[in-house]
Amino acid sequence: MIGTPTAPLDPGAEQRIADAAEYRRELAEWLGGTLGADWTEIPREASTEEREEETLAAMCAGAGYISGAQLPLDREGGRQGSVDLLVRSGDGYVPVLVVRHKVTDPGKGARISPLTDPRPESARKDPTRKPRSQARDQLRLAHLVRLLQACGMHSTGRKFGGAIGSDADTVLWHDLEARTWSGGRSVLAEYDERFADRLAVAEAAASRNEALAQPTRVLECKGCPWWPVCGEQLRTARDVSLVVRGDDAVRLRGVGVNTVDELAELSPDNRSGRPLPANRMGDAVLLARAWLRDLPLVRRVPEVTVPRGDVEIDVDMESYADSGAYLWGTLLSYPRDEGGRSTDTAELLGFGTGYRGFVTWDPLPSDDEARSFAEFWAWFTSVRRAARERGLTFRAYCYNELAENRWMLSSAERFAGKPGIPTVEEVRKFITSPEWVDVFAVVRDQFLCPNGKGLKVIAPSAGFAWRDAEAGGENSMRWYRDAVGFDGGPPEDKQRGRLLEYNEDDVRATLAIRRWITSGGVREIPYTGEL
Repeated sequence: MIGTPTAPLDPGAEQRIADAAEYRRELAEWLGGTLGADWTEIPREASTEEREEETLAAMCAGAGYISGAQLPLDREGGRQGSVDLLVRSGDGYVPVLVVRHKVTDPGKGARISPLTDPRPESARKDPTRKPRSQARDQLRLAHLVRLLQACGMHSTGRKFGGAIGSDADTVLWHDLEARTWSGGRSVLAEYDERFADRLAVAEAAASRNEALAQPTRVLECKGCPWWPVCGEQLRTARDVSLVVRGDDAVRLRGVGVNTVDELAELSPDNRSGRPLPANRMGDAVLLARAWLRDLPLVRRVPEVTVPRGDVEIDVDMESYADSGAYLWGTLLSYPRDEGGRSTDTAELLGFGTGYRGFVTWDPLPSDDEARSFAEFWAWFTSVRRAARERGLTFRAYCYNELAENRWMLSSAERFAGKPGIPTVEEVRKFITSPEWVDVFAVVRDQFLCPNGKGLKVIAPSAGFAWRDAEAGGENSMRWYRDAVGFDGGPPEDKQRGRLLEYNEDDVRATLAIRRWITSGGVREIPYTGEL
């Protein structure tokens, strides 16, 4: 593998890494000013060896808080690592991560302490929040605990690790010895097993012994720089993980089904010795058969359907990380007026068809986001009301409701009381009603998709193409930064136009899929019974 070319880092991933680094820097600056004399900053520009020495010296001196710590190398255990923050607790230290994602959800039971006193001793159970599991955070914390133990600097007693999330208002404390992992194991036990496995794999490779691990496709492969290497090996071997991932691929290999060809030869309804549950086993076999025929879609059902209305609005939201939703794009259409046959519905309703975007170009986070969301909701609600008053059925559509639902509910909660902002209950009533249709769910439930179910994957089968060859969520993040002058430069009107065009194409793609389904063109897609 040495010298093998890898894929360049995705620009979106590069930007997320840069944003996360800036977030950690800003938070460290705030914490340093707040915690005062107890705060020690390890220079990030120093060499690794120098940072190790300074971190160890600060711990030996009993510093209350150590930012940007580089823990001493664990030569015996084969571990190394750095941590955003070390917090003095009792006779030692506990690690705290600074992450750019949420660490809690509404609920109860999260063990948290305030940022002004970020110690486990000050933590209390919050009756309004529950912890997000965030497996990666917990495994990282377990790694850091083992590093602290190796240099004799971890506090005795219960093993805790903290995380400060994107809300930057509290520290969430994970109990790393609690039996919360699958199989009733603790995070530390899970980490120890995984680390020993990976260490054995690395040692075998370094010694040029027989490989202890082979490539398999998992969710993280999408953004991995080694995918060109592993992907080529998997395609050459026609590996079963090309159509099923994760534990399903492991189970299939466990019964001798190693290739897509072997999987395709099985009976979808075979019940003897079945390694997967009935529904997943049937889908896996049919996905394998579709993959062998290079089919992007296969119908699960003889007749594919999607709910339609007299008045329809396609909706697509654009957000910037966890900072907010800056654009709500809409496309109003009237099915009975399609093809230029009539304009009766438009004249009756009083709203013209076409795309309309509700946007704020103030860099997020910004209160102007409330204004753009309120304008979107007011227009959207007025169309719904007008349809009802005239006895017309109304439907609104999105592609994968998780994002739109999240930001509608979040906007209603964050901007409660501002002009035009609906209540959370009002939003929740709408998104749980038959008027809100998730086209992703329509595709998921009625098609098998060997290459994925994303909008960019499905819409071409409906004959739709984006105008921008670089259209995509990752690229839109970069366009947004330029559009609002996020990095200190002047805002770029060209990128604003590009984002509006991209958003318009997304809602038109959703409309294209719906029209394709109801026009009968979808019948050209093979049915599972034909496989």
